[in-house]
Amino acid sequence: MNTAVKITAFAAALAATFGTAYGAGHGIDPLTDKAETTAHAAHGDKHGDKDAHGESAGHDAHPAGGLQISEAGYTLDLRTARLAAGQPQTLRFAITGHDGRPVTAYREEHGKELHLILASRDLATYRHLHPVRDADGTWSTPVDLPRAGDYRVLADFTPAAKDARDLTLGADLAVSGPYEPSAPHTPSRTATVDDYTVTLDGALRAGEPGTLRLTVARDGRPVTDLEPYLGAYGHLVALRSGDLGYLHVHPGGGPGDAATGSGPEISFTATAPSAGTYRLFLDFQHGGTVRTAAFTVEAAPGAGHGG
Repeated sequence: MNTAVKITAFAAALAATFGTAYGAGHGIDPLTDKAETTAHAAHGDKHGDKDAHGESAGHDAHPAGGLQISEAGYTLDLRTARLAAGQPQTLRFAITGHDGRPVTAYREEHGKELHLILASRDLATYRHLHPVRDADGTWSTPVDLPRAGDYRVLADFTPAAKDARDLTLGADLAVSGPYEPSAPHTPSRTATVDDYTVTLDGALRAGEPGTLRLTVARDGRPVTDLEPYLGAYGHLVALRSGDLGYLHVHPGGGPGDAATGSGPEISFTATAPSAGTYRLFLDFQHGGTVRTAAFTVEAAPGAGHGG
């Protein structure tokens, strides 16, 4: 067998073992929306990342995060390189600093030192986790992923070091097991999670801030007593299809500000780093339980992006 044939056979074996995962927690329905919305001040992308090859992220006005494993002297050291689908396991990692040693001091953001996002490459499986840090700087969290495939691990954090800035680092994770292709995402303006229905209004445009309004109802009735989660009534993460570029957005207000109600509407301001397809994940808490609603949106080109 010559070298080319061996490489082809090896690639085929990998494809049979690892696939794109499907099954995102509670039931979800996506949304495609190309409508233009009123511009507002942007929150979200907090730093200019480069792509996985260390190059500038295209012509994005607000580059997505999580596209590289190292930045600004910090590295995501993923110590669990592979997991098995359908089995409770522990994911371990560390953030190493300029000296190569694990970082042990962080600034809290939204009540946590570090936010960990775990998503399949097809954006069908999503987990927002809050791992525990040991004294030596090793982070760990239990995980149970439903399908085999390629996943992306994204760590969102701010080191406590002077002048350190918010960072989002990313690394690939393989999940072994029988491969099952995911079902295509059907466009919809609503997502159903248990007996809750979440409706999304608004759109993303490349390089232009816009408002996303999500309204929560239960059994057809507006939910007006949402509970604070991570210091807000909702937490929204956007991931770009393809490279899983990370866009972390924040609500326009929060509990205790005398202006923001506890539902049924949660408003966010976001700017897409580029035109394309994004998956939005809304975490909200009600009745003591955090639920996730997911939507698929299409970000249209902005005025400065040929749109």
